[in-house]
Amino acid sequence: MTDDILKVLIEEDAIAEKVKELGAKISADYAGKKLLVLGVLKGSFVFMADLIRAITVPCEIEFMAVSSYRSGVKSSGVVKIIKDIDINPQDYNILIVEDILDSGLTLKYLKELLMQRHASDIRIATLLDKPARRAADIQADYTCFEVPDEFVVGYGLDFAEKYRNLPYVGVLKPEVYEK
Repeated sequence: MTDDILKVLIEEDAIAEKVKELGAKISADYAGKKLLVLGVLKGSFVFMADLIRAITVPCEIEFMAVSSYRSGVKSSGVVKIIKDIDINPQDYNILIVEDILDSGLTLKYLKELLMQRHASDIRIATLLDKPARRAADIQADYTCFEVPDEFVVGYGLDFAEKYRNLPYVGVLKPEVYEK
């Protein structure tokens, strides 16, 4: 698996430090508020697990599974809900947690959907921000790292359901995903 990595972009220690900082900022911003942390599966689960342990205010968690990629490496632009949330988001302050803000199409769709369902407030926390790929007008409220326009995997991010278990974020060799 590591032979498929061109280079390590973000080391495990750097991720842990940034997640801890982000958790402290989120805790301060949501003190005294009804917080629902909403993970976007599958990619966010590693980041979200570490992030909620760094959040020191009470919070509930939920998950949604959505897809806009099918089996390719570029977004199809069509968002499909595979698993919806199990609770009514009305009156919650929702923090959507995503592994990477890439095209922004999925997060824009989710934010609009949750606003239609009367959430009190919706913000976005993302491990990685890749602004070079942005196709939708959306920004993260909380970001750990900005990354260049390269194919990144690890720490929850995958290619063909592999590499999620790498403890760092690495750049995948082009010959792996161009097959």
